Amino acid sequence: MVQFDETLYFYLLGIIPVIVLLFLMLQIWKKSKQKAFANAPMLKRLAPDRSLFKSTLKLIFLLLGITCLVIALANPKIGTKLETVKREGVDIVFAVDVSKSMLAEDIAPNRLEKGKRLVSEIINQLASDRIGIIAYAGQAYPQLPITTDYGAAKMFLQSMNTDMLSSQGTAINSAIDLASTYFDDAEQTNRVLFIISDGEDHSEGNTIDALENAINQGIKVYTIGVGKSKGAPIPIKRNGIVERLKKNNEGDVVITRLNEPVLTEIAQKGNGVYINGDNTEDAVNFIKEELAQMDKKEFEAKQFAEYKDQFQWFVALALFFLFLDIFLLDRKTQWLKKLNLFNEDANE
Repeated sequence: MVQFDETLYFYLLGIIPVIVLLFLMLQIWKKSKQKAFANAPMLKRLAPDRSLFKSTLKLIFLLLGITCLVIALANPKIGTKLETVKREGVDIVFAVDVSKSMLAEDIAPNRLEKGKRLVSEIINQLASDRIGIIAYAGQAYPQLPITTDYGAAKMFLQSMNTDMLSSQGTAINSAIDLASTYFDDAEQTNRVLFIISDGEDHSEGNTIDALENAINQGIKVYTIGVGKSKGAPIPIKRNGIVERLKKNNEGDVVITRLNEPVLTEIAQKGNGVYINGDNTEDAVNFIKEELAQMDKKEFEAKQFAEYKDQFQWFVALALFFLFLDIFLLDRKTQWLKKLNLFNEDANE
């Protein structure tokens, strides 16, 4: 496993496109000046050993050297020893609604992105809890099984979108049923399911049955609402540009609304609480307090306990590339010139 001590240094990589832009501007300026001085055949006679690609090669070496230096500053470390440790926490599953209604932009930037941000912020507040992720629309799909790897959880979370499931609709019962299979520890006393949704539910009475099954397994169901009660249309976009608004079979624009009564009922029957996700900070703080009040279950988890610094390798690579950049000359390499790879006429 690799980790970085100072990830802020990666912002220095922003200098690379600036250097490339300056290099291109310099090449354009050189060509314009050379054309004003003499034509191409004359320039070739005046400077027969001038290489056309060495300057680009030198730039590549310079950029590689800078990249390696930045990575060295971030101080990469590799885990060298995996050991089993005892931790205390709660098992948490996040079920995220990825139906088309989550594209509504009544909450910025849209309901789905807001929901993903809420989950990410909740994960940031966790310490020893295990988490899993489910995506659901017309059906539920496992994204990440129960784990203590928060980094992987965030990666899977960010990849979620409304096109990942072919079946549309909103079947909350499927999400609850799938979440019930995530908790594999029979002795785990604190099991929590967070449903992040706008409250649209097409599963009707099946949701109540799923809730009863979850309660029997000791699962507390919390709901987090994203969206506005006044509602908004569902934009259909291509390449970030709105092409049209979703319409029903009668040709009317569909207005999707946050259904708080449904989410409140699900939370109440699931022995949990409904949380309005409009204010991210308030929602996350409330959830943090709720989790803190729950009893923690001790469990074993494997983690890397020893890390070794690897920055020295990147420093060496950086010095190597910068050395090549400094000592690589702009004129043609003689042994390559003798090979005449491009069948150039030596008498020109």
